[in-house]
Amino acid sequence: MGKLHENLSSLGDDCSLPASLEVIGERWCFMILRAALNGVGHFEGFLTEIGIARNILANRLTRMVDAGIMSRRPCEHDKRKVEYRLTDKGADLLPTMIALRQWGEKWETGTRSNPVLCDSRDRMPIAQIALHGHDGRVLIKNDLCWIDESELRDHASNSSSDRSDMNVRHLKEIGGSSVA
Repeated sequence: MGKLHENLSSLGDDCSLPASLEVIGERWCFMILRAALNGVGHFEGFLTEIGIARNILANRLTRMVDAGIMSRRPCEHDKRKVEYRLTDKGADLLPTMIALRQWGEKWETGTRSNPVLCDSRDRMPIAQIALHGHDGRVLIKNDLCWIDESELRDHASNSSSDRSDMNVRHLKEIGGSSVA
């Protein structure tokens, strides 16, 4: 088991966590994201849904558009109105939003939020967001370690050739053939 320790002083401006928080690490940005993920797309809709002051909403939407999290374009049915939509970059925040909500339910409110986020296929609540290893195992803090990228590449190239050999052996065992 590795020790989870990152040399924070050596990261400087290259650390993605503070950079990410500069863009979205503020209450109103999360509220706007939540509303957008729920289909709100117009300025007035955001005002109504989240109860935010006009000037703050305008400022946060501008910042989120500038950061590439949301796009801003004229509405198709009324060119005088503006529509805000999540970009792919913004939609990629969904797991983060769900993880924060689940954390808040566990540690802040102590109760599951209503409505409950469910899988639309079977209408069952989604599982807790978790970290998974490359092999699908759920990982906890003691399973994690920081590795220099150069060591990771060396390890990955050795592992991938080992995995290729294993895959070829497995295919032969089940009667398949390998394709090079």
